[in-house]
Amino acid sequence: MMGHTMQAGSIQFDAGNLVEQIEQLSQHELDSLPFGVILLDRDGTVKFYSQTEALQSGYGEIPIGRNLFDISPCMASNDFRGRIKRAMDEGPVDLEFGWAGDFADASRDLRLRVVSSRDNDIWIFVDRDRMSSHSCALS
Repeated sequence: MMGHTMQAGSIQFDAGNLVEQIEQLSQHELDSLPFGVILLDRDGTVKFYSQTEALQSGYGEIPIGRNLFDISPCMASNDFRGRIKRAMDEGPVDLEFGWAGDFADASRDLRLRVVSSRDNDIWIFVDRDRMSSHSCALS
């Protein structure tokens, strides 16, 4: 797409250059992606939370300025936050893993990609109804 603006409809969850593509989109375009998009600072404070994530998760709110790990206690666990923290300590983050449980549906399967932003923040991309291995819900 040289010379053209990146189109939200062309963004794939599995893209190797997902962060590069995401960081070219407007907030409106991020909100229209078919998967959830969250941007955290390195302490876990929500800087961006897409409309898609708010709707698909069942959380229904946009928690900008709140700590994700405070509003979702199980995401504060060693399995979730600990995994991200260890990856941050080792350098740029690039993780993909399964998780079971959403705010509105504890049995829903999620697939997560957690990747460093170009500004050293953390993107979390959430694709739903995939094979998972952990359980979580927001509070």
